[in-house]
Order: sequence, then structure tokens, then C-alpha cells
Amino acid sequence: MENILEYLYSSKGNNFFLLAGPCVIEGEEMALDIAKEMLKITGKFGIPYVFKGSYRKANRSRIDSFTGIGDEKALKILKKVREEFGVPVVTDIHEASEAAIASEYVDILQIPAFLCRQTDLLVAAAKTGRMVNIKKGQFLSPESMRFAVEKVRDAGNNKVAVTDRGTMFGYGDLIVDMRGIPTMQNECKCPVIVDVTHSLQQPNRTEGVTGGRPEMISTIARSSIAAGCDGLFMETHRNPSEAKSDGANMLPLSEMEALLESLTIIRDAYNRISK
Repeated sequence: MENILEYLYSSKGNNFFLLAGPCVIEGEEMALDIAKEMLKITGKFGIPYVFKGSYRKANRSRIDSFTGIGDEKALKILKKVREEFGVPVVTDIHEASEAAIASEYVDILQIPAFLCRQTDLLVAAAKTGRMVNIKKGQFLSPESMRFAVEKVRDAGNNKVAVTDRGTMFGYGDLIVDMRGIPTMQNECKCPVIVDVTHSLQQPNRTEGVTGGRPEMISTIARSSIAAGCDGLFMETHRNPSEAKSDGANMLPLSEMEALLESLTIIRDAYNRISK
């Protein structure tokens, strides 16, 4: 999908777009199941949809944490989702050498928050010609994200977005500063996405497993839409308690439709008062 930015803004009602799916690809059946259900729900509300799934999780606290089912196997599953449903796909990359490989399977390359200042990684992603979604580091101000965006553009790629996933608040919590949405829109001149579920993580637990506050998903999502974000990012799963990664802050797939319906209503109100 070459015109990815046009697709993201293709909603006739000027709706927000959505990147959503499992934290990590656990298998083909679960990926296809989630993609099919998400397309049905987002189609109902006219929300441009991108399937999200990490082919590998490199940033884990513990050595025994689940990282994936194998790079090639997971990437082929992402490609199957893309081809079977005609939906764009996004995945994370962690090293410059991964950019060219992953770009053969997906439409958007995502830069993890902890790596958003890695020049070689940003440039390698940009040079693939794929859209680049840069997660804002938990340690960075919204204003400073323009430098990461400039690295992508200076490498010859104007297809770039930034995603806020919260800012560190002490050792074990994150906050989402809604002022960051208009700030990054003004500073970066690109789509601004809010990562709802990762913003509710509670990292650095003594047992080495990240916790979360999924009961606050609707609060952060509704606030972000009311503040004028361009898109949302959410991780979802049929059974979050059984998810192999980040289940503590996922939205159950069964709750997705009701949430998106409420968000569409808020977006409509935002559009009317912003004219």
C-alpha cells in the first residue's frame, strides 16, 4: 500500500485511524482471527484500520520472557494478514539490519520508544520507503520528537508519524500529558497517535513482569480523541490473561466494539466544535 498516509486519512467522516492487534504474533490462527474481527468492527464505524503485531519482542525485562515464534514464521503471518484481508500491517524493528527484511512483509515500520533516538535505526527504516511510526521515548519531551522526525525526512522519507506512549512518572508508572498531542502536531507536522494500552503499563516490577491498568483504557482513549489526536494504538487479545506478552494492559477483544463506538461519537463532537 503505497499511499499509506492517504489511507490513514481516508475516513469520509474525518474519523481517527486505529492501529490494533496482539502484542506479539503467537500463531497464525490468532492473528487472522483478531484481524478479521477488528476489520468487521472498524468497518462498522468507518475507522481506517491497521493490523498491529510484533514479529519479535526484543525489549524484555527477564531472559525467560516470551519473545516470539521465530522471525520468519511471524513475518509470514503478518504478510498473510496483509494479503488475505487487504489491510496495512505495522510491526516493530529493533536494529538497522532488520529494516530491509521487515519492510518486505509490512507497510509500516515502528520504532520502539526506547530506541527513538537511534539514528542508524531511523535512517535505515526511512530508506526502505515504508512509513515510519516513531514511538516517543518515555524520557523525552513532546517538543524533542521533531528531531527524530527530521532524521526520517532528511533520509528522504516524508511518510512518518509519532506515537505518544506515556512519560515516566517515578520508577513504576506512566502518565499521558494531553498537551503533547497538539504540541507534537505543531512541532512535527505529521500524524500524532496515542498508544493507549502501553501508556497504562506499570513497568519495573520486582518480579520482572510489567503490570498494567486496563480499567483505564477507555479513559485514556476518550481523552486522547477529545484532545484531537489523529490516531490510536491499542493492543487487544481474545483472552488477555493468556497472552504471551503484555496481557496485563490489553483490551479484551470483546470490549473493542463498545469502546470504538463511544470514541466515534466523541470524534464527531470534536470535529463539530473545531470548525
